[in-house]
Amino acid sequence: MIYLDNAATTLHKPPEVGQAMLRALNTVGNPSRGTHDSALQASSVVYSARKKLARYFNCPRPDHVIFTQNATHALNLAICGAIPRGSHVLSTVLEHNSVLRPLYRMEDASEITLDLVRADAKGNLRAADFAARITPQTRAIVCTHASNLTGNVTPIEEIGALCRSHGLLFIVDASQTAGCIPIDCQAMGIDILCFTGHKGLMGPQGTGGLCIRPGVTVDPVLVGGSGVQSYRRTQPEEYPTHLEAGTLNSHGIAGLSAALDVLERLGSEVYAQEHRLMRRFYEGVRDIEGVTVYGDCDAPLHTGVVALNIRDYDSNEVADELAISFDIATRSGAHCAPMMHQALGTTERGAVRFSFGYYNTPEEVDRAIDAVRQLAR
Repeated sequence: MIYLDNAATTLHKPPEVGQAMLRALNTVGNPSRGTHDSALQASSVVYSARKKLARYFNCPRPDHVIFTQNATHALNLAICGAIPRGSHVLSTVLEHNSVLRPLYRMEDASEITLDLVRADAKGNLRAADFAARITPQTRAIVCTHASNLTGNVTPIEEIGALCRSHGLLFIVDASQTAGCIPIDCQAMGIDILCFTGHKGLMGPQGTGGLCIRPGVTVDPVLVGGSGVQSYRRTQPEEYPTHLEAGTLNSHGIAGLSAALDVLERLGSEVYAQEHRLMRRFYEGVRDIEGVTVYGDCDAPLHTGVVALNIRDYDSNEVADELAISFDIATRSGAHCAPMMHQALGTTERGAVRFSFGYYNTPEEVDRAIDAVRQLAR
């Protein structure tokens, strides 16, 4: 199988990831739940991963790296736990439902008022469009670093500067960029970075987290066991235990930690490889008669994603044919990005998303181009 669905999850992981998980499965206990060797080993694995993530994203304090199940969990914590009630909040039409639905729920409960910044015809956002919508009641901006549908990258640094100048909370969904496009929380003015471990970071599913700027308060959505301060009626106030109720996924975190070692060793080559593959595919399909490509694939910064449709076929029909006749795995449908499909005019049939990862090859890309050419004919 040619796997081109890396924006959903990276299927091919560095071998070190599975090795670390298997080792942890047989050696680590429950972190912060004892002083015996297996519990201490678990605490060491978890803390080592915190330090690596803090360094990787330039988060000033490792104890402000919070582990979650995934980016959806992280975004719910950030949105529901950090945005003041009564706020005016800005977000965008590029967002995944993991951003939109928590915001809609707060809006429906009259806890916030919400404005969505529109994109241009190619799906791009401008910082000036955010500035034009800021009011005296605005308290937060929540936006994705890159669209999971088009691969377009948002001008995070400019938006972060805008947030700093207006004293706004800045929450960033890095699900599509973490591990691929460099992220510097301090330089970009990010207050809360939400990420998942199983996509660009090439770790296992069931891992993700938040990086929280010191001084930012996030109220817990879940409370419960923390391993410390057990006689308190309320969740401990200190990070990370303030937001990490219950047993952590230590085995998954061990795998994520191993993936971070690989990413640090590879450096900028990860993005370079994914961008090369994306460009090769885009240049191979953009001029095929009957093919419509969405987004701004010519932008200098773009994730390894190309979304397209073929003639008037439904995207699910095309993806099924790619899988059955060509053994190529893609993603079709709405991609949990309803507002973006409305903006692109693809609500009825969705789009077919090809997403390339570090372990894909030029030969696989060429076979995918040929498959699209045959289907278009």
